[in-house]
Amino acid sequence: MMTEPTRIPPRDDRGTQPAPWRRPRVVLWTAAGVVTLGFLVALEIVARGYGFSGPITEQSREVIFAPESGPLLYGGLALTMVVLTWRQRLIALGVAAGVDIVFFLVRWALDADMNFGNGALWVVLGVAVLGLTRRTGHERTLLLKGTGLGLLLVAGHKTGDTWLLITSKTRATVLDAYVAAADHALADPSWLVGRFLNATAPVSTGILHVVYGQLPLAAALVGLYQLRRVAVERRFPAHHLVRTFLMIGLLGPAIYMIFPVVGPVFAYGTDGGAWATANLWPDTLPPVTDPRPIPFDGITPRNCMPSLHTAWAVTLFVHSRDGSRAMRWAGTFWLVGTLTATLGFGYHYGADLLAGVVFALTIETAMRCSAHGWDRAGVRLVALGTTVFAALLASYRWLPTEMAARPWLFGPLLLLVTGAVIYAYVRTARAARERVREPKPEVPGQRPAPEAEESAEPADPTDAAGAAEAATTGTGTGTGTTGESGATDAKPELV
Repeated sequence: MMTEPTRIPPRDDRGTQPAPWRRPRVVLWTAAGVVTLGFLVALEIVARGYGFSGPITEQSREVIFAPESGPLLYGGLALTMVVLTWRQRLIALGVAAGVDIVFFLVRWALDADMNFGNGALWVVLGVAVLGLTRRTGHERTLLLKGTGLGLLLVAGHKTGDTWLLITSKTRATVLDAYVAAADHALADPSWLVGRFLNATAPVSTGILHVVYGQLPLAAALVGLYQLRRVAVERRFPAHHLVRTFLMIGLLGPAIYMIFPVVGPVFAYGTDGGAWATANLWPDTLPPVTDPRPIPFDGITPRNCMPSLHTAWAVTLFVHSRDGSRAMRWAGTFWLVGTLTATLGFGYHYGADLLAGVVFALTIETAMRCSAHGWDRAGVRLVALGTTVFAALLASYRWLPTEMAARPWLFGPLLLLVTGAVIYAYVRTARAARERVREPKPEVPGQRPAPEAEESAEPADPTDAAGAAEAATTGTGTGTGTTGESGATDAKPELV
């Protein structure tokens, strides 16, 4: 009696059967790409309606014309190169430098605007073309992820600039009077730190200007440290700094539209010019009166609530905890320096910083859970952070007079609810880290993932079967001579 043969699922290009858990991830990545593209297109249309170009146009023109920021483009190239081998990175840098030299000579001959960075953008796009035309399967996905990471860094910057222009055009009034009144409950920290920096200038201001301005560079260094093993292991960690950074930059400006604030140095200082309420910052505290919206110019961005510099610095601090001792100290220094600079330069109120801390930890938790899986603690923390953030904004808007009249009550209360979110995050993150480090049962025939890689993808029994088959036949997994996990025999080349 003949029996029907067992049907074996088709294998992918790495010699393993396709894992069922990969299909939802592909769908998720596709949906995220579609949503991001739709958002950029919508932002481009809105920007065009106000008479200026949007992020898509700004990034596209930098293929030929002088870029706005050369270091930003080379930062995007650095993120893309994490998927390349050292030989390929040297080739990529050489090509980028050669293209920039050619552009420099042409612009010099034509007396055009001078800048660099076109070569970096060309190489990033070239990696994408290489992945689409010369690679298949996992290697193609890896190259496209690297390209997307580099382009998202640049697109995030362009998107932020467009958001800021839109806030200045669409919000004719600002709510600084409300935040300044609520800030009395916190003892007006911007005025206090501003006077301190004036007394210790130029040493303190010189250092803090560097810290404040080079926050993206510090974040890029931490991000590259986290992604340093991508070229060897042929996969990205499930969660890293760049993901949270980009999400904060994407969602944060939307809050600016809801709660437009320009900052004390503009609303109460000399930088506000004729639009400033009075020249009070930082020597004289603003009076506690019935707050009302303040008419303001159509140029200054309404980018204070929440403080995204604080949110980014908190994220940098959180991700630096897993690094070396030097990196942990650097993360702490950048956090303290950024908080001091945002207050001392008059860019933010103390209330902005509290909102930024809650905003950052909520986004970080959501991004970590989306990568490692949602659990009850993560859901509770995201709900807590969202509730506290909404309560902070509502209290700044509807209870500023009461907060100023009772600082002994509302000041500790604001610090308490913010501290509650911080404490909940520390507990949740520590528990999640311990779960990841728990020893897992080994699968026969499968090489264990490195201990430092917390974001290893779940083991698939079919992968183990493919590995066992490869061990007996000498083919299949294609780790090559380097022993790279999941790598194919054909290494991605730029030439």
